[in-house]
Amino acid sequence: MSILLQIVEGGAAASDTLSSSSTGSALDVLSLIWKGGVVMIPIGILFVIAVYLTIERYLTIKKAGNLDSKLMGGIKDMVMEGDLKGAQRLCADKATPIAVMIGKGLSRIGKHLDDISVAVENVGKLEVYKLEKGMVLLATISGAAPMLGFLGTVTGMIRTFNQMQDSGQQITADLLSGGIGEAMMTTVAGLVVGIFAYISYNLLSSMINKVVYKMEATSVEFLDILHEPA
Repeated sequence: MSILLQIVEGGAAASDTLSSSSTGSALDVLSLIWKGGVVMIPIGILFVIAVYLTIERYLTIKKAGNLDSKLMGGIKDMVMEGDLKGAQRLCADKATPIAVMIGKGLSRIGKHLDDISVAVENVGKLEVYKLEKGMVLLATISGAAPMLGFLGTVTGMIRTFNQMQDSGQQITADLLSGGIGEAMMTTVAGLVVGIFAYISYNLLSSMINKVVYKMEATSVEFLDILHEPA
């Protein structure tokens, strides 16, 4: 029993140590961030916006890029049978940019083929514009966040120099740590947010380009289907 009690007490002590250390590390991180000064507030806001845009755009673009392999086959069969309403309902059920584009072309069947092609192209451009929503803001964050970090660096160093001037000959490490800590912390935070936004922008742009390629290929396939009855 004494051995079991020692094991239990040892485990409790270890868990208390781990919890206290994790709490202490969290407080250290928060205090380190707080040393960055006021400039850390807009950098933090930009980080939250960048994370939100990255997740929201990723889910939207990924959904838009899902191309059902049976979609064009079903549309082709219905067009051949003259069931244009059924083909339009099939596109409406999918509700993807590709389906919306093809649905617009189906609604123009009966007009000149050039008119159908222009209508499909215009709807495709609108759908691409919707996919690119927020991308400009993400690109702006990738450039603005490091600049804010450098601004914090400059203000931190200015504050340090002013403190050195006010203190005269009595310059200590504690006196310099505040301004230098603000300068370094804002630089790191701005670069981290900027790098994250830059990588996210490029990855999302690559995904959009793949969706555009699928839309172009599908529109060509759709126009080929319209050629066949003629």
